[in-house]
Amino acid sequence: MAAPPLAFNEVLNLQQVGVPDSSIKHGFTTMSSERWIVCVEPAQVTMIDMANNCQITRRPIQAEAAIMNPATNILALRSQTTLQIFNLDLKAKMKSHTMTEACVFWKWTSPKNLALVTATAVYHWSVEGNADPVKVFDRHASIGAGTQIINYHVSPDQKWCLLGGISQGAGGINGNMQLYSIEKKVSQPLQGHAGAFATIKLLGREDKAQVLVFHEKKADSPPGEPPKLFVMEVGRDPSKGAPFRLPPTQIPVPADAATDFPVSIVNSSKDEIAFLITKMGYLYMFDLHSGKTLYRGRVSQDTIFITCNEETTGAVYGITVRKGSVLKFQINPQTLVPYITSTLRDNDLAIKLAGRLGLPGAENLYAAEFERLISQGQVVEAAKLVAASGAALRTPATIARFQQIPAQPGSPQPVFQYFSTLLESGKLNQQESIELAKPVLQQGRPQLMEKWLKDDKLTCSEELGDLIAPIDMGMALSVYLRSECHSKAINAFVQRGEYDKIVPYASSVGFKMDYTQMLNQLMFNNPQGALDLAKGLVNAEGGPLIDIQATAEAFLSGNRVQETTAFLLEALKDNKPEHAYLQTKLLEINLIGGAPNVADAIMQNGVLTHYDRPHVGKMCERAGMWQRAAEHYTDIQDIKRVFKNSHQMNPEFVVTFFGKMNKDQSIMLLKDMMSRGPSNMQVCVEVAKKYHAELGSELLVEVFESNKAIEGLYYYLGAIVNFSEEPFVHFKYIQASCMLQQFKEAERVCRDSNIYDPKEVKDYLKGARLPDPRPLIHVCDRFDMVDELTEYLYLNSLLQYIEVYVTKVSPQKTPGVVGKLFDLGANEDFTKRILMAVGTACPVDEMVEIAETRNRLRLLQPWLEARVATGSTEAGTHNALGKIYITLNKEPKQFLQNNMFYEPKVLGPFCESLDPSLAFMAYKKAAGECDDELIAISMTHGLFRDLARYLVERQDLDLWAKVLTKDENETEEDPQRRQLIDQIVEWALPESTNAEEVSVTVKAFMAADMPGELITLLERIVLQGSDFSDNKNLQNLLILTAIRADATRVAKYIDELDNFDAKDIALICINENHMLYEEAFTIYVKFARPEFSPEKEDQIEMEVCAVGVLVDNMKDLDRAKNYAGTVDQKPVWSKLGKAQLVEKMPADAIESFIAAEDPSEYVQVCDDANEAGIWSELIPFLEMARKTLQENLLDTELIYALAKTDNLVSLEKFVTGPNVANIQNIGDRCFSEGLYNAAKILFVNINNNSKLALCHIHLEEYRDAVAAATKANNVSTWKHVCFACLRAEEFRLASICGLEVIKFPDHVDEIVTYYSDLGHFTHLVSLFEQGLGLDEAHIGIFTELGVLYTKHVPEKVMEHCKVFFSKLNVSKVVRACERARLFPPAVYLYMTDKQYDAAVKIMMDRAPSFNNEMFLDCIVKVRNGEVLYKAVSYYITYHPMKFTRLMEVIEPVVDHSRVVNQLRRTGDHALQIGQAYMKAVQKNNLSAVNEALNELHVEDEDYEALRQSIDDYKNFNMIGLASKLATHELLEFRRISAYVYRCHSKWSKSIELSKNDRMYKDAIDTANESADPEIVEDLLRFFCDISEKECFSATLYTCFSHISPDIALELGWLNGYHNFIMPFFIQNLRQTHNRLKELESRTAPPEEETNNQDNIASTYGNLGGFGGVLMLENGGMGGIPSMAQPSPTNIDMSGFASAQPPQPHAPGMMNGAGGGMPMPNGGMMGMPSM
Repeated sequence: MAAPPLAFNEVLNLQQVGVPDSSIKHGFTTMSSERWIVCVEPAQVTMIDMANNCQITRRPIQAEAAIMNPATNILALRSQTTLQIFNLDLKAKMKSHTMTEACVFWKWTSPKNLALVTATAVYHWSVEGNADPVKVFDRHASIGAGTQIINYHVSPDQKWCLLGGISQGAGGINGNMQLYSIEKKVSQPLQGHAGAFATIKLLGREDKAQVLVFHEKKADSPPGEPPKLFVMEVGRDPSKGAPFRLPPTQIPVPADAATDFPVSIVNSSKDEIAFLITKMGYLYMFDLHSGKTLYRGRVSQDTIFITCNEETTGAVYGITVRKGSVLKFQINPQTLVPYITSTLRDNDLAIKLAGRLGLPGAENLYAAEFERLISQGQVVEAAKLVAASGAALRTPATIARFQQIPAQPGSPQPVFQYFSTLLESGKLNQQESIELAKPVLQQGRPQLMEKWLKDDKLTCSEELGDLIAPIDMGMALSVYLRSECHSKAINAFVQRGEYDKIVPYASSVGFKMDYTQMLNQLMFNNPQGALDLAKGLVNAEGGPLIDIQATAEAFLSGNRVQETTAFLLEALKDNKPEHAYLQTKLLEINLIGGAPNVADAIMQNGVLTHYDRPHVGKMCERAGMWQRAAEHYTDIQDIKRVFKNSHQMNPEFVVTFFGKMNKDQSIMLLKDMMSRGPSNMQVCVEVAKKYHAELGSELLVEVFESNKAIEGLYYYLGAIVNFSEEPFVHFKYIQASCMLQQFKEAERVCRDSNIYDPKEVKDYLKGARLPDPRPLIHVCDRFDMVDELTEYLYLNSLLQYIEVYVTKVSPQKTPGVVGKLFDLGANEDFTKRILMAVGTACPVDEMVEIAETRNRLRLLQPWLEARVATGSTEAGTHNALGKIYITLNKEPKQFLQNNMFYEPKVLGPFCESLDPSLAFMAYKKAAGECDDELIAISMTHGLFRDLARYLVERQDLDLWAKVLTKDENETEEDPQRRQLIDQIVEWALPESTNAEEVSVTVKAFMAADMPGELITLLERIVLQGSDFSDNKNLQNLLILTAIRADATRVAKYIDELDNFDAKDIALICINENHMLYEEAFTIYVKFARPEFSPEKEDQIEMEVCAVGVLVDNMKDLDRAKNYAGTVDQKPVWSKLGKAQLVEKMPADAIESFIAAEDPSEYVQVCDDANEAGIWSELIPFLEMARKTLQENLLDTELIYALAKTDNLVSLEKFVTGPNVANIQNIGDRCFSEGLYNAAKILFVNINNNSKLALCHIHLEEYRDAVAAATKANNVSTWKHVCFACLRAEEFRLASICGLEVIKFPDHVDEIVTYYSDLGHFTHLVSLFEQGLGLDEAHIGIFTELGVLYTKHVPEKVMEHCKVFFSKLNVSKVVRACERARLFPPAVYLYMTDKQYDAAVKIMMDRAPSFNNEMFLDCIVKVRNGEVLYKAVSYYITYHPMKFTRLMEVIEPVVDHSRVVNQLRRTGDHALQIGQAYMKAVQKNNLSAVNEALNELHVEDEDYEALRQSIDDYKNFNMIGLASKLATHELLEFRRISAYVYRCHSKWSKSIELSKNDRMYKDAIDTANESADPEIVEDLLRFFCDISEKECFSATLYTCFSHISPDIALELGWLNGYHNFIMPFFIQNLRQTHNRLKELESRTAPPEEETNNQDNIASTYGNLGGFGGVLMLENGGMGGIPSMAQPSPTNIDMSGFASAQPPQPHAPGMMNGAGGGMPMPNGGMMGMPSM
C-alpha cells in the first residue's frame, strides 16, 4: 500500500508553553496566519511568534478576545462592546470603537480589514484612517441569533462574503451559511457547515477563476445520504464566458463518523487543493480542478477548532481544543502521485496533478499515455500531454517523434501543432527554441521570433543567436545577452556601433579581451566609435583598461585634436596628481593648436588642477589671455607685468583676483596700479572695499594717502565706516570728510558712531577750527566733555551755540554747563537766562547740588519758584526751596507742616543742627519712613513724651519693638527706656480713648516680654477703673499674663473677673506648660452655674469638661466618680466610663455605661470584657445596648457570652429568634475554641452542614457526620469525614464518603495517599472498583485503579488496560507499569495510545515484551526516524531470520543508503542477511545499495546478476568497480569491466581490456560507440599488425561513419587488403553522390515563387490555428528519413545485454550498428565468430 499523501507534524503544544487548557478553545485562542498565535488568559494575553522560533510574549491585558493581524504586528482587543487596535511595533493605539451590540465573532479578512459579526449584522472595520466600522449586510434568518458563528470569509476580489455557523438540530448539528454579493446587495442561504473562497488557474483560460468551495448537507436530507462538495466560480464577467462549475462531489464519510460534520475548509492557493477538517478530527483533501477526493484520514482524536493556511508553502495549520496541539498539514509531493495511482487507481488524475504541480512519480504514466495518444493519432492531445508533463517528455526524441509523423491532408504539420501547444502553455527549452527558429528564420519571419522573445517564450542560447544574427543583429544581441555568450555579445555591439556599451557590459560580466587591438582598428575606420570605446575603457569599474598616454598619442598621431581632447577630458576627469603631465598636455594642445577657447573652457570648469601652472600661464600670456595668465602666476613680478594690461581685464576679475594673493602681494600690486594714474582709482577702491579686512585699513589708507588720493580714500572709507569697528577708520573718515568739506557726513559719523576715539577726534576738531562746530558739539556731548565744549564755545565767543546746545541738544546737561560758566565767571544774568530758557528740562537735583557746592543756591530761587508755580511736584525742587526758606527763616514750620512734596530724610538732617523740633516735625511727616531718625533725635534731645504719644498713635508693633526690646549685651536697664515707659503708662496710654491703640500697645509690651510692666499696665486699665475695665480681651490678657508670669494671681483674677473666655482660659490652664488643673476645674465648676451658663446644654458641657479634667489630667477617678454622682448627668457618666475603659477597668466602665445608657463604646467594651473574661457582667450591657442598636457585633458577642457561660438554652432561644448576629463567624469561633455543642447549635441554625459534620466528628458522632456531609455535598467535607471514619476504622462509612471524594479528579491522589499511609490497601482498591460504577466516573478513577493494580493486584492490569483504555491517563499508567516491571501492558498501552516510538523502545529494551507482529505494526508508525535504524540493528542482532520481513514493512520510510551502511558496519554476515532486502529496494537506484549488491554478486561469482544490475542501475562508482574487475580471474568479469569502462566513456581502457582478452567484437563496438576517428584508426592498425583481416573488415563496416577514406586506402594498400576495403569505398562513393545530388536540388532556383510564399504564410498561420503544412527538412543538414530500414539480423549482439538503437541516417544509407556496408554479392557481410 502506498504511503499517505499527507505530511503532518506537531509544531508546538500550547500547554507545554504555559497556556492553560481553559484558554485553548473557540473565542479565546486565535490564529489568523502562520505568524502568530494569540491566547487570552484570565489575567493576561499570551502572544506566540511562530516566525521567530515560537518566542512567547505575555502582556498583562484584561480582554475577552484578542486577534493578531495576519501580516503585521497589529493586535486587536475586544472587551464587551469596546474594540481597540494597537500597533505593537510603535507601541501605540491605532483605533478604538464602542459597538452598539456585542460582537459574537471577528476575523481579519485581510491585513487592512477586520470583520465584526454581531447578533444581527456583519461589519467591516478598516485599520486605515479614522473611520468607524461600516455595516456590510444583515444576517439572514436562516443564520439568526440561535446560530453559533464559526467562520467568515471574503473573496479575493472583495465582492463576495460567506458567513457560516452551526446550530442544534433535531438530528444533530445543522450547518447554515449565507453567501452575500456586495455589488448586488443580495444574499443566498446555503445549507452546509463550511466553505471558503479560492483562486485557481484553469487550463485554457488566461484569467484566473475565483471559486467558492463549500460543503452541503441539507437538514431534511434522508438518513445515510452523504454530504456533497460544491466548487463553483463566482464573480466572473459574463462577457468573458461561462463561469467554471463542477458537478457536486459526494464526500466519502466513514461509517463511524455518520454524525461528524466539517468545522472548516482551507484552500491551498499554492497547490489548488482544498483541505476539509471535521469535528472528529478527519481530514479530507480535494482537487479543486476536478472535485475528486484525494485523501481521507483521521489526523487527530481531538477537535481542531481553528485553522489557517500558509500562502508560501501551501500548508495548513490547526489547533486542537484543550490539548493545544498546533498541527501542520501539507501534501507530500513524493507520495501524492504514487498514492493516486496505486490506491485511488486514477491515472488521469495523477497525470493532471503531476503536470500542474510538478510532482514526481508520473514519468512512466506520461510515457505510456504519450505512446497511446500517438498511436491513436491524437496529435493535439499528445502535445498537450507533453506540455503538462513538465520536463519529463520535452526531449529531442519527442521532437523527432512529432517530426516523423506525416501530416494529414488539410491539417497542420504535427510538429507545429506541438510547438503551438508548447507556446500556449509556457516557455520552450533550448532545443525546442532552436528547432522552431530554423524554419521561421528561413522563411523571413523574424517578427515572430521577436514577439516570442519579448513574451519570454524561448530559451536563449548561443546556437539560437547564431541563427538569428544574419537576419537581425539586434535580436541576436538580445539572445546573446540572455544566454551569457559574452564574446558574441561584444561582437554584436561592435557590428551595431554601440561601442560605449562594450566596456560596461564586459566589466559587469567579468569578460577579458584585447581592447588595444580593437581601438587601433577603429581609429582609422571609425574615429568616433574609437572615442566612445576609449571613453568606456578609461571609465571601467576597477580602473582604466588601456594606457591613457599611449591612447592619446595614438589619437594625436592621426591629427585628431578634437577626439584627443574629448578622450583626455573623459580620462582625466578624476583629477589625479599622477596625470599632471597629461593635464598640461591637454591644455597645451588647445592653446598652441589654435583652440584657446577650448582651453579657456577647460580651465573655467576647474576640473583639472594638477597641470604645470607657470608653463600654462606663459602660454596664456602669449595668447593674450591676460586673466588666465594672471590666474596661473604666483610671482608678483609676473603678476605686475600682466596687470599692466588691467584696463583690458574685467574689473570683477581684478577684484576677485586680489582675493587669491597674500597681503604683501596685494599691497604691492595696489601701489603699482595707483602709481599709474587715476584710471585705476575706481577698481582700486573696489579692491580696498572688498579686502579691507584681509589687507588692513591702515595699509590701505597709507596707499591712498601716499598717492594723495583723498577722494579715493573718502569713497573707500565711506563704504566701510558703517560696519567697521576700527577707531582709525572712523577718525580717518571724519578727517577726509572735513578735508573735502563734507561737514554733514562728519557730523553724521560724530553723532552716530561709537567706535572712534573721542579724545583724538575732539583734539582734531578743536585744532581744525571748523566754521561749523556741530561735529565737535556731538563728540563732546556724547562723551561727557561738556566742560571743554563750554570752555571752547565761551572762549571763542560762540555763546549762541551754548544756548542752542542746552536748549536743543542736551537740556539734561545744563547743570554742567552752568557749573562751568560759574567757574569761568560768566555773567549771572546770562546764566539765569539760560536756566529760565531751559526751564523744567534741566535736572533739579544735579543743578541744586552744583549750585550748593559753589554756594550759589540762592541764585536758583527764582528758577525753583518758577518750577513750583508750574505745578512741579519734584522732591528736589521742594527740598531746595525748603533749605532756602529754613536758612532765611521764612515760615519754616508752616512749610514743614503744609508742604507735601519735600523729602523728610533730606530736610530732617538739614534741620537737626538748626532746630531739633523742626527736625522731629520733618521726621514725623515721613509717616514711618524716618522712624529710626525720629527715635534717635528724641532720645538724644529728651523728647520722651512726644515720642510716647507718637508710638501710641502709630500702632506699629515693629516700631514698638525698636524702643522696648533690650539689646543682647545690655546688662542694666536703660534709663531712657524706663523714662519712655513711664511716659507711656502715665500719660500716653491713659489719654488714649482708642481701643485699638490700647490693644496694640498691650501687644507690644507682650512681644517685648515685659510681663511685669504689662501686668501693671493692665491692672491700671482693668482693675483701677477705666473705659476698658469690662473689656473681655483685656481681662483674658490679664489672666493669661498672670498664668505666664505669676501663677499665684490666677485664682484671684478668676474670682474677681467675670467677663473672660472661660473655655479658652481653662484649656490654657490645662496645657502641659502650665498644668493649673485646679484653676481649670474651678473655671468649669464656676461657669457651670446657671448665672454664667443659662442654657442646660452649656451647663452639661461645662460639667463634662470638669469631669474630664479630673479623669484626663488629674487621673483622680474616685473624685470623678463622686462628682458624677453629684451632678448625675448621663454625658458625665459616659465620659467617666470611657476613662475607666482606658484605665482597663471594664467592670466599672460597664457600670458607668449602663448608668449613662450609652452603648457607643460597645466594641471596646466587648474587647476588654473578653480579655478580662467577665462574660456574666457583659451580658447586661449587651442587652442594654441591643435596645437602641442593631449591630452584628452586639448579637455576635451576646451569643459568644452565652456560649462561654454554657447557657445553651438561652443560646438556642436567642439564635432562633430575630437577630443580626454573624452566626457563621461565631460558630467558627466556638468551633476553634472547642465549644462543639454550642457550635453545633449555631451550624444547625444556618444549615452549615460542612461545619456541622466536623462538629459531629469531634463529638465522635460519625453517622450524624455522614448525614451532615450528605446534606453539604462538599468535597472537602466528604474528605474530612472520610479520613475521620478511616481513623475510627469505620470502613463502610469511609467508603461512602470516599466514593463522593473520588468523583473529583483533584482529590484522588489525596485519598490514595491517606489510605496508603494507614495501610488499608484492600479497602482502597475496593473503593476505586466501586468508583468505576459511578455516573461521574472520570479518567482519574480508571487511571488510579490501574496504578493500584500494578502495585497490589498485577494480574488484573492487562485486563483493566484493555477494557478501559479509552478512559485511562496512558502516560501515568505506563509509568506505573514500568515501575512494576509489567512490560506487556506497557507495550499495549503505548500502541493503543499511538506512542509507537515508546512501544518499540520497550520491546527492544525488554526481551519478554517482544512480539514480532506487534513490533512490525508499531515500527511503521514511529515518528522518530532514528528508531527505525535501531530496529534494524536489533533484528540483525537478535532476530536475523525475521530481518527480511522487517525491511519489507519499513521499506517506504527508511533511508536505504543508511541501512546498507549500517549493515556494512555490522559485518559481512549482515550484508548476506540483507541481500534479499537490497534486491527489493534496488529499484530506487541508490549508490550504496547498488555497490553492496555488486560486491555480493562478485563474491558469489554471479556475473549474469552483476551484468543485469549494472545495466539496470548505474548509480554507483563505476570506475571503481571496473578497476576491481579488470584483474578478476574470470573472463566474464573482465568483460564486464570493459563494458563498464565503455559505459563511462573510457574508450581506450575498454578496448585495451577487450584486446587483451581477444574479445575483438567488444573492441569494435566500443570504438564505434566512441565516434572518435583516432581510436578507430588505432584499432584498424592493431588488426593489421596481428593480421586479423576479418576483424579489419568488420571494423570498416561497423565504424564506417567515423573512418576517413584515406586511412582505409592507406592501410588496405600497405597490407594488401584490397578486396576487404572495396565495399567501404563503394558505400563512400554512393554517399558522396547522394549528397551532391541533394545539394543541387537545394540550390536550384524555385519554380513557383508565389506558391512558396503562400506555403510559408499557411505554415506560420498554422501556428495560430490555421491550416497548412511546414516541412522542417533542411537537405543534408539533419533531414529525417521517411521510413526506417530494418536492422541487420545476422550480427551477433549476444555479448551485450542490450544493443544500441539505430542512429538516424540519410536516405540511401544502410542500417547497422553504426551504419552498414553492402557486400559485392548484395548481401551483408557478417562478423566472424570469436
